[in-house]
Amino acid sequence: MTLLTQILFLISFQVLFPASDSHGANRLPVPLGGNAWVSNTSDPATKITTDGLTGWTQPQTIVSTYIRFARPGTLKLSATLSVPEGQSTIRVSLPGKSVEFSASGSAEKEQYLGEWKIEKPGYVKIDMQGLTKSGASFGHLRELGISGDVVDEKTVFVRSNEGSFFYWGRRGPSVHLKYATPEQFDAEWFYNEITVPEGSDVVGSYFMANGFAEGYFGIQVNSPTERRVLFSVWSPYKTDNPKEIPDDQKIRLEKKGPGVTTNDFGNEGSGGQSYLRYDWKAGRTYRFLLRAHPTEANYTTYTAYFADAQDGNWQLIASFRRPKTATYLKSLHSFLENFIPNTGNLPRQVAFGNQWVRSKEGVWQELVSARFTGDATARAGFRQDYAGGLLPTNGFFLKNCGFFDDSIPLNTEYTRKPLKKTPAIHFSQLP
Repeated sequence: MTLLTQILFLISFQVLFPASDSHGANRLPVPLGGNAWVSNTSDPATKITTDGLTGWTQPQTIVSTYIRFARPGTLKLSATLSVPEGQSTIRVSLPGKSVEFSASGSAEKEQYLGEWKIEKPGYVKIDMQGLTKSGASFGHLRELGISGDVVDEKTVFVRSNEGSFFYWGRRGPSVHLKYATPEQFDAEWFYNEITVPEGSDVVGSYFMANGFAEGYFGIQVNSPTERRVLFSVWSPYKTDNPKEIPDDQKIRLEKKGPGVTTNDFGNEGSGGQSYLRYDWKAGRTYRFLLRAHPTEANYTTYTAYFADAQDGNWQLIASFRRPKTATYLKSLHSFLENFIPNTGNLPRQVAFGNQWVRSKEGVWQELVSARFTGDATARAGFRQDYAGGLLPTNGFFLKNCGFFDDSIPLNTEYTRKPLKKTPAIHFSQLP
C-alpha cells in the first residue's frame, strides 16, 4: 500500500468512524430540570421545568447549565432535544470554545456537540443560545450528556428528581451557623447583628439572624420592590397544613408592632407568622433581639424586636404564645437560604456579629463559637457552592449559591475572638 493510499484509507476511516463523535462508557445525563437557569428573556413562557427548557423563542435568551468537575481533563458533550417545527441553529459555549450546530425533527434525539478541554477543577458553565429558527421555537432541550476523562464519581450536579431535588437543587444549598451556648444556662434573651454586603441582597434571600428550636427571625428580599422582617413560631402539632392544627396547639398572637402583618403559615411545618414590610439596606447593620419567657399553664411566649444599628430604636415585630411548651431559648442558630429557584444561580453572602445571650437572672454571656452546617441539598452533594466561617472583622459569615469553587467542608467549627461589647438595651423601655 502506497503512502497516498494509506492516507486516503485513514481519511475515509475517520469519516466513517470518527474518533470523537460519541460518548464513552462513562456517559452521564445532566437534566436541565435541576441544573439550568434562563437569562436575557422577556418571554414568561421561557422557563426551566422538570422536563427541561420550554418556550425557547427569543434569540437573546441564554440557557446556562452548571456542572462541577473534580479534576481537569477532556469533556465530551451532547444535547438531547427535539425541534417540533422546522430547523434551528444553536450555539453552545464553554470556556475556550463555542460550537454551532443545527437541529431538526419533532422526535427527541441526542446530538453530539464535541470535546472541550477543562483546565482545572471546579464549576463549569455551559451556555446555549438560539441563533436562527424556521419554526415557532428553537426546540425543547431536556438534558445534556457528558463523558470523557474529566467525568468521574465526584462530578457534581443534581442527578435525579427523587424527593423533588430538581426544585431544591435549583434553590441552592441552605447553610447554617449553630452557636455553642453555655451549659445549664437558661437563655431568656438572644441578641445578634446582621450585615448583608452590597450586591448580596438577591431576590429570594432569607438572612435569618435569630433561630431557635421553635422558630426563626430575620430579613428577606421578597421581590425587587419588597423586603421584610420575618418572625415565625412553629406549632407543636406536626403538620404542613395550618388548618389541621387543633385549637389547643395553635400559636396565639399576644401583640404586634405597628405595620406588622400576622397570619398562619404552612408547607414547612405550620404555626404563626409575622412580618413587617421594611426597606432595609445592604451595607447597613441591623440588630435582632429575641425573648423566650415561660408562663403559667405550660405556655412559652416568644417576642421579637428589630432595630437599625444606626438609630438604636427597637421596633416590636410580634409576641406569640406557644402551647405545650415550657422552655427558655434552645438550639440557637443563624442561616442563609434562597427560597426562589429562579435565583439559585446568583451568589449571596451575610455577616453575623456580636452574638450574646442573657439569662433569666440578667447575666450576659457572649457566644463566640459556631459550627457550619448545610441542608439536605448540600449533604447529598448535589450542590457544593456553599461556605461559612470567620471574617477578618471578627464576625461569622455564610455564603451560598452562584457556583463558586471555594467551598468549606460541612461541620467545620469556628471560634472568634470575644468582642466584649455587651448590648446596651434598656429592657424596661422595649415596646
